[in-house]
This record gives sequence, structure tokens and C-alpha cells, in this order.
Amino acid sequence: MGSLFRSEEMSLCQLFLQSEAAYACVSELGELGLVQFRDLNPDVNAFQRKFVNEVRRCDEMERKLRYLEKEIKKDGIPMLDTGESPEAPQPREMIDLEATFEKLENELREVNQNAEALKRNYLELTELKHILRKTQVFFDEMADSHREEEQVNLLGEEGIRAGGAGAQGQNLKLGFVAGVILRERLPAFERMLWRACRGNVFLRQAMIEDPLEDPSNGDKVYKSVFIIFFQGDQLKTRVKKICEGFRATLYPCPEAPTDRREMAMGVMTRIEDLHTVLGQTQDHRHRVLVAAAKNLKNWFVKVRKIKAIYHTLNLFNLDVTQKCLIAECWVPLLDFETIQIALRRGTERSGSSVPPILNRMETFEDPPTYNRTNKFTHAFQALINAYGVASYREMNPAPYTIITFPFLFAVMFGDLGHGTIMALFGLWMVLKEKPLAAKKSDNEIWNIFFGGRYIIFLMGVFSMYTGFVYNDIFSKSLNVFGSAWSTNYNTSTVMSNKALQLNPKGMDYAQTPYPFGLDPVWQVAPLNKIIFQNAYKMKISIIFGVIHMLFGVFVGLFNHRYFKNKMAIYCEFIPQVIFLVFLFFYMTLLMFIKWVKYSASATDVVYSEGCAPSILITFINMVLFKAPDKNTGDCLPYMFAGQSGLQKFLVVVALLCVPWMLLAKPILIMRGRKEAAVSVCIETLDDSGTQAGQQPAQQQGGGHGHDNEEMSEIFIHQGIHTIEYVLGSVSHTASYLRLWALSLAHAQLAEVLWNMVLQNGLKQDGWIGGIALWAVFAFWAVLTVGILVLMEGLSAFLHTLRLHWVEFQSKFYAGLGYAFQPFSFEVILESSSSSSED
Repeated sequence: MGSLFRSEEMSLCQLFLQSEAAYACVSELGELGLVQFRDLNPDVNAFQRKFVNEVRRCDEMERKLRYLEKEIKKDGIPMLDTGESPEAPQPREMIDLEATFEKLENELREVNQNAEALKRNYLELTELKHILRKTQVFFDEMADSHREEEQVNLLGEEGIRAGGAGAQGQNLKLGFVAGVILRERLPAFERMLWRACRGNVFLRQAMIEDPLEDPSNGDKVYKSVFIIFFQGDQLKTRVKKICEGFRATLYPCPEAPTDRREMAMGVMTRIEDLHTVLGQTQDHRHRVLVAAAKNLKNWFVKVRKIKAIYHTLNLFNLDVTQKCLIAECWVPLLDFETIQIALRRGTERSGSSVPPILNRMETFEDPPTYNRTNKFTHAFQALINAYGVASYREMNPAPYTIITFPFLFAVMFGDLGHGTIMALFGLWMVLKEKPLAAKKSDNEIWNIFFGGRYIIFLMGVFSMYTGFVYNDIFSKSLNVFGSAWSTNYNTSTVMSNKALQLNPKGMDYAQTPYPFGLDPVWQVAPLNKIIFQNAYKMKISIIFGVIHMLFGVFVGLFNHRYFKNKMAIYCEFIPQVIFLVFLFFYMTLLMFIKWVKYSASATDVVYSEGCAPSILITFINMVLFKAPDKNTGDCLPYMFAGQSGLQKFLVVVALLCVPWMLLAKPILIMRGRKEAAVSVCIETLDDSGTQAGQQPAQQQGGGHGHDNEEMSEIFIHQGIHTIEYVLGSVSHTASYLRLWALSLAHAQLAEVLWNMVLQNGLKQDGWIGGIALWAVFAFWAVLTVGILVLMEGLSAFLHTLRLHWVEFQSKFYAGLGYAFQPFSFEVILESSSSSSED
């Protein structure tokens, strides 16, 4: 938990491994997941590294496994997943795995090829069967009395007479071809025949009712049988070319009925034999895939671990003797001994007698940022990292966000009913997280919800709390403690007076506040309820905003103190705090003073409701050095004695902080450089030039990280930061008014849904009213969940995210680091499985 506040201390180490023990040691480090290796061969091509052949072998094995996985999924066979992760196999086991995968792939490909050939033969025989059946009808029609009429239509009467004379009275013989074609191509096929043959062919077609299976891809296709009658070899050649162009399949069809019957019987016999052989082939294929499905997940894990190990070994260097591998890596200091134990364990597994050596190195590089998280804090840390990864050892906003994020969300989403729905949904995901995590849904929206389950649960719980404070549940109020107005505002008064207004001046109010939250009687005062809630929520929004920003500035103090940057403390932190406190925190104090000193029922006229000055007008007059308007009667222009002089003092000091922030740091840097240059000159004269090569920053450290910058750049940089902070303090304070605006909008939307939807169902009587209430409630519930919980919840979430990223984190958080990415089998397998699913 300590690393949540500040990232872990990291160290750059050099690792020496014997060649025979390197594989086992890297495997142990991968299981541990605490070491980030650096590439010591950045200029070496990936295909020229030492273990590129092993990586290629792993790629080939992974390709074969993906082929097996595709075939298994095609047959709908469940794959066994025990949830366990087997250890990375030894290098010598790669040969056995390759042989196993090669055998399975070859066997499966051979079975698939045989099955495809059998299916293709089966398809041809099935099409031939339909041709023999369908063409029998065509030939029967040609044999009846309509044949002469068809010939007339085909060749014309003169052709028949001429043909009859030339053939010496013999019957005219027509040639024909028969085949099958895809049903969607048939209209275009018929038009092409008519145009190409100029109407001198006769086409008959009939649909095949049952779909046929395409052997190449297994899709179901619909085809039609056709037979084309023609005369002459020229038309025959033309017809066959057209059939070939439309990919129609032609089959031999005897002209004699007896020959057709004999062929049909032979076709049926062959189809039955093929059906039996196909069933046996499918059974054999199924058995092979079932056996592979039992081990496929483990095989994937083993191959990916081997590949990851060799890919990591390619980052190492070889020493001169070619017997030792050298690596550089970032490791957390707290896990230094754990890593050494893992290295010794890997050496023992490999049987090597030379222990590995892990040495710490001195470096000027910025280490990676590593924040340890658990399943609860991971989601909050992800919110911070989405803005930017913290710089090394920079203060981490995540632990504070755990409280402030759901609280500020709840200020905008404050409703006991809606908060309960959200909290129950988050609680359900928390309690069922193991089975839900095991499902690994492909729905990206669901994965986002599940990843933020603890955030959703806390947002719901905090919304329930603020709902109690607002006394708001589905736009209605709870009367738990009784109303302070109940003496005079009884039930008959409330129900009969549609334009009820609450006046705390008179005797109607008992002068005792509601024990917790808002009095429920405000719910039935439509005329001045919104005015009261508007003033109340606006003021608490400013109060929360100023406190939140001040907290962010004070968190930045811990950054300055940790890095021993005294210049930032005196030149940035102190004037920033003074500027924010003397102007905006003073404004929040005026709100509390106004709440305490002024009352509607005050006996002293000076502190009555009518004499209470406006906080906004007072603050504007304070900044403009303008005296307040003279009040009439006994009202005092100020809230307390000496307020005018105090306000002038606060504004003057706050304005002096602006040049303080703008000029102090650049001037100190300039003085530090001059002093460093003078000291270098003195040492050069005293030591006869032996110290001339030293830099000023090495002697005095006066640059404070700005030694390589020009003074003009430092002034510009500091000016930008000063303007950003001064103007940002005003705009950021106003930005917190979104807490007030969204809270009022949420309450008004809930009230609209109640009055315009659910209330109509409650007005009906009798059994018809029960049915109407059931339908209206269902409609109201859908709108409540869809609009008020989901859409309004998303809106409040995004506004809360902006308040943390911009208004809060900008006060102390740079986010210019880079994340610690250790070599971890768990991360590699998770990313590989997600990419394979996509």
C-alpha cells in the first residue's frame, strides 16, 4: 500500500547468466513478473539475433495450434480450460512438441482433403441424381403431342419442312445438354442463351428444393437443373461455352429411358456408399479434434512461454567467450532478494554449477514508475494513468482519488434510490467477480463496467449518503425524524395549498433544524424549494472546490520536499498557497460567517435576513477595491469589524504573489549560475587549471535542473506557469460549479419522470389501475435506469474525471513518466488470448 502514495524505488541492475542456465532463469523471472529487461542490441536487426531460429520455430508451432483451434471451433467442440498455467517446458521438449503438432496438422489436413474430395464426389452424384429425375419429366413432355409445336417454336415451320424433305421423311433429331447452375445466375444465363443463339435453343429448368453443401467452404447453396435442346454442332459448341462462362456443371444424360433408369440406380448405390464413408471420415476427424481439444490451451501456454523466453534472450548480449549472457534490467529494490532466489532456483533446474550474478548499477536515467496495486486499487490507478503515468517517485493521486472521486460524483448524483441501484449493481459484480472474470466476455462495454466494479460500488454508496443529505429518493423525500414545520403545516394545509411557500421568519418554523439533511417539507413547497436548494448547493460546490484545490497544492509540497527542491517551496508553493487562501478560501469563510451570523428569525435587525450581504458582490468589491453600497436602515455594510481593511490587505498580498511566482525562481537560478561561474574561476586559478573542465552545476548545483536552459526560456517557462496558475485559480473555482448544476439537473429530471410518468399510474383506481400501474411502473423503471442511472451517471462520471485531471492534479502532478513493464508470463498470456479472441 505504501507504493500507492509514491512509486516503488527502482534500481538498474546488470545480470550475468551462464548460457546453459539462461533459459531456466529467464523462465523463473517470467513467472515472477518483477523484472523489466532493456534491449542491449537496439541496432541489430530482428532476423540477425542469436535466438531468431527458436522464435521462428515457436511462430510455426503457434500457427499450427491456431489451425487446430480453428478446426475445433468449427466443429463446436469445447476446449478444456483448467485455469492453470503450466511451466515453460525445457528446450529439449520443443522437439517433442513440434513432432506432435506436425503429426496432428498433417493428419487433420489429410482427413480434411479426403473429406472434401468425398463431399465433392457426393455433391456431383447428388446433382446427377436430380438431373436424372428432373429431365425425365422433360423427355416425357417431348414425347407427347406437344413436341411438334415445340419444334415449330424452336426452328419454325419452314425449317421443319425443309429438314423433313432433306431427311427423306425421317423424324428430326434434336441435341441436348443437361446440368446444374446456381439459382441466382439462372436469369442472366437464360438471357445470354437467347441472345447468343438468337432464340434457336430451347431451355427448360427446375429448382432443386433442398440446399446443397459447397465442399470447399461448407456453405449451403441453392441450385437449379436445366436442359437445353438445340440443333447442330455449332449451337452445341456455343451452348457449352456459355455454360462454362456461367460456371454451370454439365453431366452426361442418356437419351434412352432404360439407360437413364440404370444410371439412376447406380448413382443411388454410389451415394449410399459415399454417405457411409463420409460418416466414418467425420467420426475420425471428430476423434482427432476431441483429443487435441483436451490439451490445446496448455499447448498454447507452453508455446507462448517458450517464445517469450527466447524473445527476451534476444535482448541480451554475449560476452567475449560466448559462454555468458549479459542483461540489464530494472528491478524494484524491495523485491531484490526475491529475484535472486528465483535466479538460484532457475540455476538449480538447469543443472548449472555457476551461480548467476545480479549487480546494481549507477545511472542517470529516469527509472520506470511502478505502483503496486491490487484488484481494488487497480481501477483507480488506471484512471490516473489514463491522464499520464507519474514521474519516478512523484506523488501518486490514486489513494486520494479513492475517496474524492466517488464523493464528488455523489455530490452531482445525490439520490438515495439511484445510488442504491448503482451500489447493488457494483456489489453484484464484486461478489461474483470470479465467475464473471472466468467468462471473459468479448463485449467491450461489459469489460469496462466489470473493470470498474469497485468504482461503481463506491460511487453508489457515496450517492446513497448524499441522497440522505439531500433527502432525495426518486425525487421524493423521507420523513424519518418529523418536520420542524409540522406545528402549523399539517397534512390538510400541505394537500390543499398548491402554491405553498415556506417562510422561516414567522411562527411556522420551530427554529430547530432537521437532524440530518434537508427537511422533507421542502418537497411540497414548489415555489421557493428551487431557490433554497440553488443557494445551498452552489455554496457547498465552491467550498468543496476550494478545499480540493488547496489539498492538491499541499500534496505538491511533498513532491518538493522529497526531491529536496527548496527553491520550488519558496518560489512556487508558498505564493500559490497564499494566493489561493487569501482570495478564494477567504470567500468560503465568508459563507460560513454568513450562515452563522445571519438568520431569518434574528431579533437584532442588523443580523436579519434582509441585511445579509451577497457573497459574490462582496468578493467582486473586494478585488476591485470598491466600497459596498450604503445600506438603508440599520443594516451594516460589512459582516464583521475591520473587514474592509482585512480585505484590502488580503488582495494586496495576493497580488504581490504574482510577481513572486513570476520572478523569484529565474532570479535565483541566475544568481546561482553566476556564483558557480565565480567559484570555478577561483578554483581554476588556485589549481592551475586542473578544475577547468568541471561544470558549474557539478560544483554548486545552482541550476536545479535548469543548467542547460537559456535564461530567456526559463523566464518564458515560469511566466506560462504563473499565468496558468493565476487564471486557473479563477476558472477552476468556477469549474466546481458543475457540482451544483448537475445536482440540480439530476433532481429536476427525476422529478419530471415522477410527475409525468409514474404519478399517472398511481391516480387510477380498481383493477384497471393495477394493470395501468404495472405498465406505467415498467416504463418508468426503464427510463430511470436508462436515463437517470446510466446516462446521468456517465455524465457525472466524466465531469468528476475532469475535476480530478484538470482542477486537482494540475496543482502537483506532472505525469511525465513511463510505466514499469516487467517481463511477465501472466501479462503476455493475457494479451495473447485477448488478441486471438479479437
